[in-house]
Amino acid sequence: MIFDFRLKVFYTVAQRLSFTKAASELFITQPAVTKHIKELEQQLSIQLFKRNGNNIALTPAGKILEKYAEKIFQTYTELETELAQLNNLEAGTLHIGASTTVAQTILPKLLAMFKKTYPKVTFNFIQANTDQISQLVLAEKIDIAIVEGAAHSPQLSYTDFIKDEIVLVTSANNKLSKKAEITPKQLPSIPLVLREAGSGTLDVIFNALAAVQINPKDLNIEIQLESSIAIKQYLLYSETATFLSIQSVVSELKYNELSIIDVKGLEIFRTFQFIQLHGKHSKLIELFKRFCLANYNLK
Repeated sequence: MIFDFRLKVFYTVAQRLSFTKAASELFITQPAVTKHIKELEQQLSIQLFKRNGNNIALTPAGKILEKYAEKIFQTYTELETELAQLNNLEAGTLHIGASTTVAQTILPKLLAMFKKTYPKVTFNFIQANTDQISQLVLAEKIDIAIVEGAAHSPQLSYTDFIKDEIVLVTSANNKLSKKAEITPKQLPSIPLVLREAGSGTLDVIFNALAAVQINPKDLNIEIQLESSIAIKQYLLYSETATFLSIQSVVSELKYNELSIIDVKGLEIFRTFQFIQLHGKHSKLIELFKRFCLANYNLK
């Protein structure tokens, strides 16, 4: 990458707030990190870090430089990607994001297959809930993402990916698992463990419950957790139930650790979607989208 290495050193220190961690990450010595920072401060005639013993913090000037350094590195990445594509090379860097369920159940296999097929493409991957991922796309820190949920921003472009079903599940040892079916009116009496606020899954669940006249405020929510993995572990050691993507419980159902509880008249389906900024397109982004659509066989 064609940038001043001192700027890279500064940005790494600014992100880690540690000369030691920056040195380790950049494979240089700590004195070399200190030297680069001092040279940059001398060149700019301004202090970039406040030092208090072993702790450091960015000065106001340091915060400004950090903001612009991030933009500079993003521009360099886009430049390298476009030049590679100009030469018809399937190469470059993609910044990919996904909401939690997609990141944990669908994307790992696709990313591994994509890397194997296009080894010259590098990618950075971020996992967070739908709201957080959407904000990162809006901030241009992610090129393309796959999210769940019903929220839409007018600044983002949405393309359908695949359909998914959300089911009510509980531990196979829970007495609830013996029931063939329950009614929606019984849901408020069941202790639930659900995803955190801002989760696309949670939005879809609440919308579906409202359609069968169940107010989310009436639910008996025992705890809210930030991932499907944490929720499944909680289920195994409690008398709770939860709503999860069928994709996230395939293994647990197979080995009889969890059981599905049918809720009469309640079906919860949602569509996972690609999101990107309107007008932000590249051959690499479109290549990734086409690859995902061609290699994921869930209808």
